[in-house]
Amino acid sequence: MRLPLSLRTRVAVATGLGATIIVAALGVLVAHAIAQNNLAQLDRRLEAASSIFVPNAAIAGPFLGAFGDEGAFAVTIRDNGGGVRSSTPTRLPELDNGAHTVRIDDIAFRTYTATVPATDFRISIAVPFAEAQDVTSDQQQQVVIVGVLAVAAASALGWLFGGRAVRPLVDLTRRIANREPDLTPASSGVREADALATAAESMLRDVADAQEATTAALATARDFAAVSAHELRTPLTAMRTDIEVLSTLELTEEQRTEILADLARAQLRIEATLSDLERLAKGELSTEKDFANTDLRDIADLAAQDARRHFPDAAVTVHAEPVMVRGLPGGLRLTLDNAVSNALRHGQARTVEIRLHRGADGMVTILVDDDGHGIPDAERAAVFERFRRGSAAVKSGSGLGLALVAQQAALHGGRAYFTDSPLGGARLVVELPIARGPNGN
Repeated sequence: MRLPLSLRTRVAVATGLGATIIVAALGVLVAHAIAQNNLAQLDRRLEAASSIFVPNAAIAGPFLGAFGDEGAFAVTIRDNGGGVRSSTPTRLPELDNGAHTVRIDDIAFRTYTATVPATDFRISIAVPFAEAQDVTSDQQQQVVIVGVLAVAAASALGWLFGGRAVRPLVDLTRRIANREPDLTPASSGVREADALATAAESMLRDVADAQEATTAALATARDFAAVSAHELRTPLTAMRTDIEVLSTLELTEEQRTEILADLARAQLRIEATLSDLERLAKGELSTEKDFANTDLRDIADLAAQDARRHFPDAAVTVHAEPVMVRGLPGGLRLTLDNAVSNALRHGQARTVEIRLHRGADGMVTILVDDDGHGIPDAERAAVFERFRRGSAAVKSGSGLGLALVAQQAALHGGRAYFTDSPLGGARLVVELPIARGPNGN
């Protein structure tokens, strides 16, 4: 199982690893340079010694055998034929001119060979190679110690400065944990921390909005379900009563016909209520992809034609030029159908006029005027609520027609309300933005 590490620790570890790699690479290069430098210095010493021996080779040669410090210093004089003329106890092998490293009796020597001018002598001078190796080892050890201290210092500085570097993230974590509303009150100076704070704030805001919308939707759904159940229970109870009467009592044909008519009305009321509930649900599920460019006049013409078929005694006319909007075609048709139907069925109107007006402020206004009995001022806001009927409304309705109009207006980013009509009845006004998405977005 991998133990979690703080970001500060990770920064310190990363700094230490980076320093280790750099120090190791530099250490190898420095160690190699030290070894080469010490070897070059040893070669220069041997070359300097040879500059003394070469001119005095004839004099010094007979005395070489007197050197008794075996292995500490070696000189060998040879002729051009390779024969040894004189040598210290440690005899050097025959070598070419220049510097060489040789092993004699498992002891490494650094040698320098030169030719004596005007003679056939060649002198080889050597010292133990360990002399240079000892100095090199000491210096390389110092390099290792300095490198280790550098890595430790880099790790400590990484820990120190890493804490300061990650402080904005630590503060951001604390603010998120405390559910602070504003995660970016001021710039922290760290671009990544500011970007993360902005993204986290946006995400938390979206989550809060989604939770609020979900809570509101659940509350609305509970209320809606309760009211819907109440509205459906009334006609269902009436239908059950009628069925019990039909099955238990002996009725005349006239009574039986009246009860069957009541059953039919209750069934139509239930059917209308369920149909409108389905439309409300579809409206709530609408998204931006459902919106399309739509000619409102075409929809108004279709709504008027349909109303004239269902109400042949009524005069339904449209007075408008083509008006293009971006909206829900089905929702706009539903709005006009319900507006006209509400005027004819509940308002008892005989004349309905539909007008469309495109304003300079980017709004489209739908006016539906009728000559019916109108709606009292006190009821004009309430009739848009679900299952709320006006005092003069037909009781067989579902009470959802105008609620659907208000819903569609809200989905398009607009509103719906009633005023007085010049025809004497009510004027339904629906204001819609020309290019707005669902809920005005």
